[in-house]
Amino acid sequence: MLTTADFKKGLRILIDGEPYSILEYSVQTPSARGAATLVRAKVRNFLTRAVFDKTFKAGDRFDAPDLQRRAVQFLYRDGDDLHFMDTESYEQFQLPAEQLGESAVWLTDGLAAHAIVFNGRVVGVEVPRFVEVEVIEADPALRGATATKSFKDATVAGGALIKVPLYVEAGERIEVDTEELRFVRRVS
Repeated sequence: MLTTADFKKGLRILIDGEPYSILEYSVQTPSARGAATLVRAKVRNFLTRAVFDKTFKAGDRFDAPDLQRRAVQFLYRDGDDLHFMDTESYEQFQLPAEQLGESAVWLTDGLAAHAIVFNGRVVGVEVPRFVEVEVIEADPALRGATATKSFKDATVAGGALIKVPLYVEAGERIEVDTEELRFVRRVS
């Protein structure tokens, strides 16, 4: 049994029979005597991908959802559908790109990821935190802009726009942090 004291970013809880993930939370302690401490949380529904603001009383109890993780491999993109294969059973399944949200841009053929299964149904896919992608387009470097740590915009395979150091050019492979949307290093 989980309580509001266990709240942290990424914690998964069950609310009204549906699994949610905590994105952010804050604790509000009232100044009046006898008033209850409140915990405000921004949560994402695993099934609908909708984001809600919820308020709980300190000490409220929650069940942990029965979510399972399975190793999968991304196969290919077919319009708005994404095709995956379970690496243990070799079963293939597809999900609409909108169900993965912003993480769908990091999927490249053959990428290893984890499927999230709730009540026997795949409800989402977790992309690895660090992925290697190719820089498709990069702004030209500005002359004389090397006095400080300077960055420029670059578009990577999948369409994501991130900031990269001035020395990165189109056609290079780089490692990207998918949670913070930032450049990590150049891949040789």
